[in-house]
Amino acid sequence: MTVTADGRAEPMQELPGEAAIMPRAGGENFAVAALVLGRETRDHLLAIYGFARLVDQLGDEVEGDRLAKLDALEAEVDRVFGGTPRHPLMQRLQASARACSFPRGPFDRLIEANRRDQSAVDYATFEALRDYCRHSADPVGELVLHVFGVATPERVALSDDVCTALQLAEHWQDVAEDAARGRIYLPAEDRERFGVEPADLSAPHAGGPLRELLRFEVDRARALLDQGAALVGTLRGRARIAVAGYVAGGRAALDAIEAAGYDVLPGAPKPAKPHRVALTLRALVTGR
Repeated sequence: MTVTADGRAEPMQELPGEAAIMPRAGGENFAVAALVLGRETRDHLLAIYGFARLVDQLGDEVEGDRLAKLDALEAEVDRVFGGTPRHPLMQRLQASARACSFPRGPFDRLIEANRRDQSAVDYATFEALRDYCRHSADPVGELVLHVFGVATPERVALSDDVCTALQLAEHWQDVAEDAARGRIYLPAEDRERFGVEPADLSAPHAGGPLRELLRFEVDRARALLDQGAALVGTLRGRARIAVAGYVAGGRAALDAIEAAGYDVLPGAPKPAKPHRVALTLRALVTGR
C-alpha cells in the first residue's frame, strides 16, 4: 500500500516488469546506436530506453486505469531523485541518473505526453502536434546529450528539432496503425487543406489526396531534421557517432516513405539497412 498526501491509503499500482520491456531494445533507434558506443554508455542509454518504453507501454498498451499507473510511475521517478525505487528498471535508471546528472524535467514530460494520450486522439494544428512531440520525443534527446556530458542550451534546441522530426517520421510511417487505434496525428488543418477525410486513413491504399498530404508532411519533417542535424557538427567522438545515427535513421525512414510513393497504408515503409549506414557515414563526414 502507498499513502497519499492527505493520509489516505491506496493500492500500489503494478507496473510491467523488466522482462516485458527490455527485449524490444534492439528495435529502437537509440538502443541500436548504443551497440557501438561501449558498455557503460550503452547501459546508460538502455536505462533511458527502459523508462521510455515503460511509460509508453503504460500509456498505450496496459489494461486497467492507465492514469493511475502513470501516477505510480511518477512516484517511482520521485524515488529515483530522492529515495529508493522499487521497480528494477527504475533502480537501473537511478544509477544512470546519478552518474550522468540527469535533470528531472524530461521524465515528467514523457509521463505528461502519455497522460495526454488518454484523452487526445487528434490534433487540430501542426503546432499542437509539435507541442506533443516536445513532451513525447524531445526529452529523450536531451537525456542522451547528458549521457555524453555535452548538454548545452544550444545543443538541446538542435536535438529537439531532430527528435521531433524522428517522431513525425514514425507517425507518418504508422498512419494506418494509429488510425486503427483511433488516433490521428496528421493535423486536422492539413487534412482539410488537402481534402483528406478520417475514413481515408483506413483504406487498403492511400489515395491521391492522402499521398499529397504525406508528401507535404515528409518534406516538413525533413526540413526540421536537416535544421537539427547541425548538432552533429558540434560533437566529437562517441556522441557524434550516436547523433549521426539518429539523424540517419530519420532520413532513412523519410526516404522509405517517399520510395513507397507515400502509400503507407498497406504497412509502414521500412528503410534498407545499407541505406541507413550510408546516411550515417555521410552525416559523420559532413557534420550534419
